[in-house]
This record gives sequence, structure tokens and C-alpha cells, in this order.
Amino acid sequence: MFVVFVYVHVKPEFVEAFRIESEHNARESRKEAGVVRFDILQQMDDPTRFVLYEAYKDEDGARAHKETAHYAKWRDAVAPMMAEPRYSVKYNFCLEI
Repeated sequence: MFVVFVYVHVKPEFVEAFRIESEHNARESRKEAGVVRFDILQQMDDPTRFVLYEAYKDEDGARAHKETAHYAKWRDAVAPMMAEPRYSVKYNFCLEI
């Protein structure tokens, strides 16, 4: 499995709009053949900070995700909502318990 954590800092006035856009993207992403899991986490002590947890069967699944219409819609919609550029950290899945 291939896992990506995407870190996002949203402008305070866009928190709810970001959640709405991201929830739609997550629901559609979960329908993709290469997606194992797609979650949105909101930081408890700073609600302007989010982490997207994306688990794919492999790197091809992650690449295919970025070619979907719903990803492009999300990317374009949330870009002006961000307080700073989002960034991601990629992981290989080592052990399932």
C-alpha cells in the first residue's frame, strides 16, 4: 500500500467551505478502484489545520486519483482558501495490525 498525508492550513473564513469541498472529494475518491481509504482530519486545537489521509493500493492508484475530475475540481476550488501552500508526505505501508 502507498499512503499520503496532505497537510493543509486554511484561512479562518474558509474553514467550512474547505470542509464541504473536501468531503465531496473524499466521497468521490473512495469510489476509485485504487483507493483503500480517504479521510479528512481536522486539528482539534487549531481548526484551520487539516490532514488528508489517503491510502492507495499502490502508486498507480495515487497517480490515477490526480487525473480524476473530482480531484481537479477540489484542487481548483480550495487553492484560494489556503493560508499557505499545502504539502504532502508519502509513505510505504509496512505493517497492518
